Amino acid sequence: MSDYKGAIVTGSSRGIGSVTAQILAEKGIGVVVNYRSKAPRANKIVAGIQEKGGRAVAVGADLTTVEGPAALVDAAVENFGSLDVLVLNASGGMETNMGENYALRLNRDAQVAMLTAALPKMSAGARVVFVTSHQAHFIHEVSTMDAYDAVAKSKRAGEDALREMIPQLSEKGISLVVVSGDMIEGTITATLLNRMEPGAIDARREAAGKLYSVEEFGAEVAKMVFAGVETGHTELVGGAGDFLKASGQ
Repeated sequence: MSDYKGAIVTGSSRGIGSVTAQILAEKGIGVVVNYRSKAPRANKIVAGIQEKGGRAVAVGADLTTVEGPAALVDAAVENFGSLDVLVLNASGGMETNMGENYALRLNRDAQVAMLTAALPKMSAGARVVFVTSHQAHFIHEVSTMDAYDAVAKSKRAGEDALREMIPQLSEKGISLVVVSGDMIEGTITATLLNRMEPGAIDARREAAGKLYSVEEFGAEVAKMVFAGVETGHTELVGGAGDFLKASGQ
């Protein structure tokens, strides 16, 4: 069991976020399962957690709105008594119907807004985990496919903006960890990229040697909630060998 009582996992009605939320709940943490529009999916995740004796609540919130992040923080405190874990998993930007600069608004501005809203309610010893991709983390050194370039740059901008908040977090005894993974088999992003650039998934699998499944990567994200690492640590899941080589690191 964990000492942590309450967690928010953004974008957790499906995929990596849902796996992470379920693992945290199994560790005895109450989880706010966040969704933007897919309430039935979120409710199903919550029901599954509760059936196993865990605690969870589904909260619909668009992180790009003013009220979205506050609603999630309030839900964590009201339902679980404290907010000790914030997993910043929600991301996007490949949608074509969300207006101008959506990638930056979601992947940078909304991440900062979420952490800013959470900070006053987070306790000493709390952990923030930002989920990103090797394609985004290394975008300044290693180019990515055209279809993902804007999203990758916006996610790196989000990571940089969160890192700038580390001194503020450290004052409260809160740590920030970045978890970076390669393309993940079965995610919406990977599916869209493969549709836009046929063969992209196979090419990455060959270059990386292995691509993680949603379940495998979600487990790695959950693991970093509890890992004894310094604030600012970047966990390169799967090693990122070719990215490190290409970036000269």
